[in-house]
Amino acid sequence: MLSFIVTSSAALAQDQSLKVIFPQTNYKTTSKKIFFLGTAPTSGEVLINGKPIARSKAGHFAPSIPLQLGDNLFTVQYQNQEIQIKVARISTQPEVPQGLTFAKDSLTPATDIARLPGELVCFSAIAAPNTSVSVKVGNQTVSLLPQSQQAQLPDNLAALTGRNQPSSSTQESVSKYAGCTTVETAADLGQPQFQLTRNGKTITQLGVGKIQILSRAQLQVAEVIAESGVARTGPSTDYSRITPLPKGTRAAVTGREGGWLRLDYGGWINSKEALILPGAIPPHTIIRSVGYRHSPSATEIIFPLQVPVPVSVQQGNDTLTLTLYNITAQTDIIPFANDSLISRLDWQQVAPEQVKYTFNLKKHQQWGYKLRYDGTSLVLSLRHPPAIGRGKKYKPLSGLKILLDPGHGGTESGASGPTGYLEKDLNLVVSKLVRDELVKRGATVVMTRFDDMEVSLGDRVAMINHEEPTISISIHHNSLPDDGDAENIKGFASFWYHPQANSLALFLHDYIVKKLRRPDYGVFWDNLALTRPESAPSVLLELGFMSNPNEFELVTNSQEQKKEALAIANAIVEWFKISR
Repeated sequence: MLSFIVTSSAALAQDQSLKVIFPQTNYKTTSKKIFFLGTAPTSGEVLINGKPIARSKAGHFAPSIPLQLGDNLFTVQYQNQEIQIKVARISTQPEVPQGLTFAKDSLTPATDIARLPGELVCFSAIAAPNTSVSVKVGNQTVSLLPQSQQAQLPDNLAALTGRNQPSSSTQESVSKYAGCTTVETAADLGQPQFQLTRNGKTITQLGVGKIQILSRAQLQVAEVIAESGVARTGPSTDYSRITPLPKGTRAAVTGREGGWLRLDYGGWINSKEALILPGAIPPHTIIRSVGYRHSPSATEIIFPLQVPVPVSVQQGNDTLTLTLYNITAQTDIIPFANDSLISRLDWQQVAPEQVKYTFNLKKHQQWGYKLRYDGTSLVLSLRHPPAIGRGKKYKPLSGLKILLDPGHGGTESGASGPTGYLEKDLNLVVSKLVRDELVKRGATVVMTRFDDMEVSLGDRVAMINHEEPTISISIHHNSLPDDGDAENIKGFASFWYHPQANSLALFLHDYIVKKLRRPDYGVFWDNLALTRPESAPSVLLELGFMSNPNEFELVTNSQEQKKEALAIANAIVEWFKISR
């Protein structure tokens, strides 16, 4: 039983002494300020470095305090208690080179790379101003010239604090030198040799990454071995995801960078999710007609191909567009039977090796799709609209399966409130209340966890794809990056990724903000694991901020939790009424 953790936060604060939950001592950050999250009994003052701080009625606090570069020492006091915390602010600028040298770890490419003949191969280094820098690669010597200072982009999380504006670099004691070249023939060029000359003295230093120019006639072929290969716009997890590649997809490898492969259609995939096929030639297929299979729950469209090729999907309000790569159409006829979902299929050869199929749908709301290879045939499964509460006046969600995901669990604790109360526990309490309300309305509810157990993000996504719920909702409570204004930022937020989930996210957000009179933090498109499943409209709700002292008191209040669960269940009922 978890009933003890919904005791009012005011009572908790009265029973405990001074606590600082965040930051812990020896914490490191690149932020210019940081918030201190904690609590103390309501009698008396809490001081940080001798200055009193504001607190909530229950005694919680979250002031933001500026940081200087280097070590920052803080003393938090309450009556006769004292906690000392050291926070180190780390510079995001490269270290100033000492003497005749390059800045540490500044030579790029910093990992092995492979490119096609004729593609740009670029180099960079950081050194003191007024330095002559060049790099020797193969039989070429490339001059690296000083570059004007570029604006620094903040982390993606800065969108959550409203501080996602570029900032100017203030580092003037170092300069970035860069230059590019091309190599027209296949070759293993090895490690480039960087040279630095200043005040008549010269040093050389080998680069870390080796350079290979691929032969266009001997490109390797990779096959996706992951169930759903994660494709990205660039060679690291920092780059955006694009449509996952179904298991069995084959493509020529046109570039490498570290442990990442660039496939011929443009996407990058981690080499751990692909297998190199010795002796295979770059795949290409023709396509003639397509076929259909119908079931009560879905329409399947079958694309017979000679070899599995890369594919991407784009959803619109009432369209779903499928693009196939490394393919040429020989299509003259497509059979088409009247379908409850599809009104028309359009296709076109949009590029020499790229065919696009656009399914025009009869209704705006889409209910999910799946993409897989069955042998060499690509199968696109479009889910039909659900049958909603027919003939069940007092059970409006009868016939619907809803998946609830209580965020975090086990060692993944999530955010912490000022008392140390963990998000994973709060998520589970609220999710169970929501489940009970949905069951009262006739829904079948599946949960990703029922207790404090660890469930990986991959397992949660796999459960959505296996269960094929009508909708999926992940329950969370929010917090902020280090430099967030925790004292003032609060509110309910909703997150979506696929267009099919946009309406659900907007409706739930607007309904709950209005019904419960909650602060409005906003609706976000976000590339989250629990918003990415395409097999059902999937949203993630952040019900309030653990890091805001006053909102923490609200979301941990048992009566407010019941109101919250009731509002979420009623919002789901109302959304289904307008989405049939």
